[in-house]
Amino acid sequence: MHRLINQVRPYAWGAKEAIPRLLGAEPDGSPQAELWMGAHPAAPSTLLTGGDGGGAGAETAFDAFIADAPKEVLGKDTVARFGERLPFLLKVLAAESPLSLQAHPDEARARAGFAAEEAEGIPVNAADRNYRDPFHKPELVLALEPFEALCGFRDPVAALGDLAGIRCELARRLRADLAAPDPHIALRTAMTRILTLDSRDLDQGLAEFIEEWAHRGGGSHHATVLDLVRRYPGDPGAVAALLLNRITLRPGEALFLPAGNVHAYLRGTAVEIMASSDNVLRAGLTAKHVDVPELLAVVDFSVLPIPYTRPVPVEGRSEYRPGVDEFSLAVLGPGPIEARMPGGAPSILLALDGGAELRSECGAHTRLTRGQSVFVPASSGAVQVEGTGHVVAATVGF
Repeated sequence: MHRLINQVRPYAWGAKEAIPRLLGAEPDGSPQAELWMGAHPAAPSTLLTGGDGGGAGAETAFDAFIADAPKEVLGKDTVARFGERLPFLLKVLAAESPLSLQAHPDEARARAGFAAEEAEGIPVNAADRNYRDPFHKPELVLALEPFEALCGFRDPVAALGDLAGIRCELARRLRADLAAPDPHIALRTAMTRILTLDSRDLDQGLAEFIEEWAHRGGGSHHATVLDLVRRYPGDPGAVAALLLNRITLRPGEALFLPAGNVHAYLRGTAVEIMASSDNVLRAGLTAKHVDVPELLAVVDFSVLPIPYTRPVPVEGRSEYRPGVDEFSLAVLGPGPIEARMPGGAPSILLALDGGAELRSECGAHTRLTRGQSVFVPASSGAVQVEGTGHVVAATVGF
């Protein structure tokens, strides 16, 4: 077992206190949006090796550690399934303001998009690049506090009802779009209209819509649209929010976001686990690269139930198993912990609160306290976890 040193991503939407508070550090007033735990090349963790797991030892880059002995570190089965790479990425996400309106590609689209951009010679770190790797990015978000989000399409009849009192031209067109008998067509047409407004409609039509919405709009999305307009003036993504489900996760509730699910996290702190990829297609609510045609090509316009994911109790832990190969997430606690993590696959454990003793079958021992994380190689075998606190553990899917 090896203690991790992790990188914090300072995106503009990040909260200023949540991640420093977790890590026991003094906030410096800057946004700290995501704490990354894994071997993704954009922000790989560092392992402390050669010590007793308690923090002593040399510092080794996570990807280099894997490359030195991939089958020992990852396990033969993981290497056979995913190659010589850690297939998941664990994060703590702390949002003080909304993230971009976005979706993620499926495996085939990610491979094709990455290959095409490589062939064009676009640098992988270029600001206008869509596909930074050839992998898909399904993800699961687990709320640590009330966590607000837009997620997936709601019934177009609901959006149609919210537009009933708005008389401007854009609202009339959207009502006609949403009245189509096929919900899939209704949503595709309305979303495409909003995100592809011409310059005149962006300058005048959007302003007219927002002016009326502020005085005549209603329904569950009224305040959300106005807040997004205030934060991103002139961005049609604020109106697109009307088409999406507006939800608040309670602590311990989780969402699974598959390929094609349009979403935007609005505010709150959560644990996030995903396939190790950085492929994000954005439609708005951001200063980053937006590619509306590519996003529309991957979006699933179906009206589906909100994708809540329920945990399964297993050997003292609660497991979130969304059915993807790359990852699953276990929660130990909060409260007394006496649990066993199976061996044979790589895992990362993070203490969110309290403390826990970890003992592996191979004889390694360490203690985790709030904000500390550890990597457990596949060769360590099963790990017994005991203590009082709140711990999450990421590993490959079942």
